[in-house]
Amino acid sequence: MRERIRVIVFGKRFQQFIVAVILVNAATLGLETVPSVVERHGDLLTLVDHAALYIFVAELAAKVYVERWRFARDPWNLFDTLIVGVALLPATGGLSVLRSLRVLRALRLLSVVPSLRRVVSALLRAMPGMSSIVLLLSLVLYVAAVMATKLYGQTAPQRFGSLPVSLFTLFQTMTGDDWGNIAREVMTRHPSAWVFFTAFILVSTFIVLNLFMAVVVSAMEEESAAERQRAMVDLALAGTALAHPTTSDPAPPVPAASSPPPSGSAPSGSAPYGSAPSGSTPSGSIGAGPVAAAGGPEFAATPGGSAEARVLEELAALREEVAALRRQLAPAEPAHRK
Repeated sequence: MRERIRVIVFGKRFQQFIVAVILVNAATLGLETVPSVVERHGDLLTLVDHAALYIFVAELAAKVYVERWRFARDPWNLFDTLIVGVALLPATGGLSVLRSLRVLRALRLLSVVPSLRRVVSALLRAMPGMSSIVLLLSLVLYVAAVMATKLYGQTAPQRFGSLPVSLFTLFQTMTGDDWGNIAREVMTRHPSAWVFFTAFILVSTFIVLNLFMAVVVSAMEEESAAERQRAMVDLALAGTALAHPTTSDPAPPVPAASSPPPSGSAPSGSAPYGSAPSGSTPSGSIGAGPVAAAGGPEFAATPGGSAEARVLEELAALREEVAALRRQLAPAEPAHRK
């Protein structure tokens, strides 16, 4: 029973159904912001919203039943539980404001759609590199704000009158929001201010901000490479299982060799001892008998055997490639290690 539910819950069709429910639920939540639609179809929107919530709860319950304690080890399952749990909170009292967070259920697409999940994983992988860039950007902003406050604080107090105001103005300049008018306003009193603004734009916008994109692209490439390696390993393991199937059936017993009949006393209807019976395999053609059927040298000569041999050769080559990848990814052993 549990395995049957596992096949259904993790099947492709069920996942597509969940995606459709998420999209429909997101559309209904958006329609609830239109007063005219709520007046005419408010009951229908509420019914669709409750139906989507019940489907999400049933999905999580099925996953808990199938995976048991492994359910809590997957961060995406915890994310789905948090998103669905917010919708289960009562809509009265101080928690009524949390009902507006029902729209967060649309974020479940991040955990259901594999491509979106890879993007989020790449962003999380890029967080350590981004933290260093954020520190660098903060340092550039702070130094430039101190300089701008001392240079232009008296002549342009509305833009650079204090350190917090200068930080906000420079952040606005870095994003490219009306920075030309800000620079021209200061240049009316300080004609050489264009040097400061040009240098700040070059460093903050064209260098530091582009580092964010470089880190994200690098993380995406690493995530794609890791995904390909996992797929190759899974394919190699599946090929190994196909090439060497295991079965619980015991091997058939080998019949005991019968002693030859006495001379001149061959059974009725059988050939004398030492001669081949009628229709049996003659001496020298044993390859066409049971040995060939069991996978002897002549097995590859048949059309089906040649196809299976080619499959086994391809699987062996694939296993060699996976082994080479593992050796490349494994850390090099110290030279002194024996």
